[in-house]
Amino acid sequence: MWGFVACLNDILIPHLKNVFDLNYTQAMLVQFCFFSAYFVVSIPAGNVVKKIGYKYGIVTGLCIAGSGCLTFYPAATTQSYPLFLFALFVLASGITFLQVSANPYVTLLGAAKTASSRLTLTQAFNSLGTTIAPFIGGAFILAAVSIGVEDIAQLSLAEQAQIKAEQASSVKGPYLVVSGILFMLAVIFVLLKLPDLHKNEDAQSGESVKSSMLSVLKTPHLMLGALGIFVYVGAEVAIGSLIINFLNQPNIANISTVEAANYVPYYWGGAMVGRFIGAFLMRYIAANTMLSVNATLAVILIAFAVFADGEIAMWAILLVGLCNSIMFPTIFSLGVQDLGSATSQGSGILCLAIAGGAIVPMVQAMFSDIIGIQMAFLVPLLCYVYIIFYGVSGSKIRINNAD
Repeated sequence: MWGFVACLNDILIPHLKNVFDLNYTQAMLVQFCFFSAYFVVSIPAGNVVKKIGYKYGIVTGLCIAGSGCLTFYPAATTQSYPLFLFALFVLASGITFLQVSANPYVTLLGAAKTASSRLTLTQAFNSLGTTIAPFIGGAFILAAVSIGVEDIAQLSLAEQAQIKAEQASSVKGPYLVVSGILFMLAVIFVLLKLPDLHKNEDAQSGESVKSSMLSVLKTPHLMLGALGIFVYVGAEVAIGSLIINFLNQPNIANISTVEAANYVPYYWGGAMVGRFIGAFLMRYIAANTMLSVNATLAVILIAFAVFADGEIAMWAILLVGLCNSIMFPTIFSLGVQDLGSATSQGSGILCLAIAGGAIVPMVQAMFSDIIGIQMAFLVPLLCYVYIIFYGVSGSKIRINNAD
């Protein structure tokens, strides 16, 4: 479900761009407000989860996310772009609680050696949501945008107001349904009997781990991993956010917004397939090796998307999703390895770095307005270059971590 709601942003961006007549930079405020919540909420969420435990951290996240979805109703009714952005911030705050709670919980549910494999498997189901979302969003949200901005401008003021109201209202139904499901999941998690691993963390304090935030901040593989999460999420979100507009380009696919939305699932679906495969392979192949190989392939594919045209560029950018598959769970598990009692704090720092999804897409959007959308994909290409470094060197645990 949280993969689903996050990926709906890829549909909201072209939709709200049309409804409010925005440029790329203004439209990308959708992702900025969504992912800035990770920066604002992650550390407080980590502290709360340390007190209430992983299970009730998940319940709290589901309730907050459900409340954010409910806020879309008044935002659509009033046709207020700022209120849409506020709703996205609240929704993302709930997702932040989920990330801080669920990700470290999964890494602790078994042997440390297979933590990456386990987290990759759970992230595969997250990708199922991101694969389904564009189909549903395209059918129930983008379908309402049956007339372009230029055509709307030629209508009378009364007709313009009616069309804008219809377009804005198209988000009400989908987000009300999502809200209901999130609240239902919260009830289910309250009733579920889950292992209380929260209490076990403090028992590990005899190991060479960090029990305070200050010492955690001195852990190289964690902090380099946080930067890895920052650039990875930023690159993944930037690409997903602009795929529809990229495919609109005359020299790429030259197709309508609604048609382009049908190709977005290939990007997110590739991540889903890759995660199921990766969950198996990483039981036998070192996680950092898989990470560096996938990042290298991503760099090559984006280069084709930037410097080629037509179907080559189109399929190159869509296939980056397959390379993304194992990156987030792998960077995350490599970052929190050997943190022991400080795992929840380390998780908070890594989730704070998800704010890259707010910054990198904005940078790419600004470049899109200046040099064109195709050349702007060089921004995520540079992000994957850093991920290669983290896989090869940055993820290694330094001896001075025990200081």
